[in-house]
Amino acid sequence: KTLRKVREIREQLMLIMQSLKIPHVSCGTNWDVVRKAICSAYFTHAATLKGVGEYQNLRTALKCQLHPTSALSGMGFTPDYVVYHELVMTSKEYMMCATAVEAIWLAEMGSMFFSIKDSSYQSRLVSKALH
Repeated sequence: KTLRKVREIREQLMLIMQSLKIPHVSCGTNWDVVRKAICSAYFTHAATLKGVGEYQNLRTALKCQLHPTSALSGMGFTPDYVVYHELVMTSKEYMMCATAVEAIWLAEMGSMFFSIKDSSYQSRLVSKALH
């Protein structure tokens, strides 16, 4: 059922792109493009790692965790920043549909809410961009 809905939405987007004469270009294996697009839509639902497996919403300071069924929770690596679609309350507050994002993306796409204050981090990013 969900995949059928995905196919319908994709077809709608393809028709809109054709009518506007926008070329269809794939990101290939560059998944950062997809993660940035998700970040641009969900930057208001951003959370940062605060403890072992515990996150804190950057805007509301609400404590939450990745849902146990999330692909991110079983990676063996815990991302420093995530964006999520919704919170589900059971015994704990769980983030559903979470995606790992970079701090700089949050500052770029949600500049009215976020900024990077660590000057050493900024200088590393600038030096990376120059090389």
